[in-house]
Amino acid sequence: MRIQAGLVALGLLTCAPSTIKAHEVFVSNEQDNTISVINIDKMEVVHTLRVGQRPRGLKLSPDGKKLFLCASDSNAIQEFDAHTYEHVRDFDNIDDPEQLAVASDGLRLYTANEDSAAVTAIDVQTREVLGRVDVGVEPEGIAVSPDGKIVAVTSETSNMVHLIDAATLKIADNVLVGARPRHAEFSADGKKLWVSSEIAGTVSVIDVATRAIERTVTFEVPGVTKNLITPVGIRLTKDGKNAFVALGSANRVAVVDAQSGVVKKYILVGIRVWHLELTRDDKLLVTTNGGSNDVTMIDVASLSAVKSIRVGRYPWGAAARP
Repeated sequence: MRIQAGLVALGLLTCAPSTIKAHEVFVSNEQDNTISVINIDKMEVVHTLRVGQRPRGLKLSPDGKKLFLCASDSNAIQEFDAHTYEHVRDFDNIDDPEQLAVASDGLRLYTANEDSAAVTAIDVQTREVLGRVDVGVEPEGIAVSPDGKIVAVTSETSNMVHLIDAATLKIADNVLVGARPRHAEFSADGKKLWVSSEIAGTVSVIDVATRAIERTVTFEVPGVTKNLITPVGIRLTKDGKNAFVALGSANRVAVVDAQSGVVKKYILVGIRVWHLELTRDDKLLVTTNGGSNDVTMIDVASLSAVKSIRVGRYPWGAAARP
C-alpha cells in the first residue's frame, strides 16, 4: 500500500535523468520534504525529488540500485530507483522511522522507531516485518555489522547502545555511553563500533568482541565553547585510518586517527553540521549543514573543504551512489 493521496505528492521536480550516470550523492531535506541529487563530477544539484513528510535517514542498497528513505512523519520507509529516481513502493505502517541500516546482502533493512522505542526488521523483497525489538527511549542511530550478525542502535534518553542479535532479534547486550547518543558506525572490519554522544560531546569506541568501551574521544576546538561541540554523524574510511565526526553546532568536522583516537584536524564547514557521507571511493566527504541549508564537499586526501553546495531547507542525511 502506498501513502494516501494528499499526504505526499511524489515526482520529479526537474527534467528526466540522463541514461549516463556520474557519481551521485542523495541528500534529504527535512523541512522541504525533498531529496537533492548532487552530481559529484559537476558538484551541483542536478535533480530534486518530492518525498514523504520529514525525510531524515537514507541508505542505498549494497548494489547502489535502490534508495531507501525514512519519511518520519509519514510513518513509512520509501524505496526509490537510484538510477531513474522513480518512486517504487512504500514500506508503510513503520512508526516514526528516524534512521535505517541495510544488511550487506541487501535482503534486510532495520529502522529505529523513535516514538515507539523499538527497532523494526524488514524483509526487503516481501516488505514483511520480520520482528520488532523493544529498546531504550528515543532510539535514533542504527547500524548493522558487515557480517550482518549484529544490529547496533542508540537510545538518546537511555544513554545506551543496544546490541541486537540479527538471527534471533533479541538484545544480546547493552553498553552505557555518554549523554544523548545519536549515531552508530561499524568499522569496515566489524571489530569496532563508534558511537557519538551529542550532549556529552564525546565519541565512544567500543570493542565489538568484548562489548567494552576501549576509548573515549574528546574534542577541543579553539575558540568554540564546550557546549557547542555536539557530535552526531560519523564516517570511517575503509582503510581504517581516519574517522570523521560531525561536531554539530561547532560547525566543524573532526578528523580523528582511527587507531589512536587522536584528533588530527578540525575542518570548518557550514552551520550545524549534522551527518556525513563518504563517496564509495573514499575520495570525498559530504557534510549536511542544517543551519546553512547546504552541504560541504571535503577532499579526503588534503583534508580540506573544496566547495559548498546549496540544497533544500534543513539537510539531514546523505547517501552516496557509485
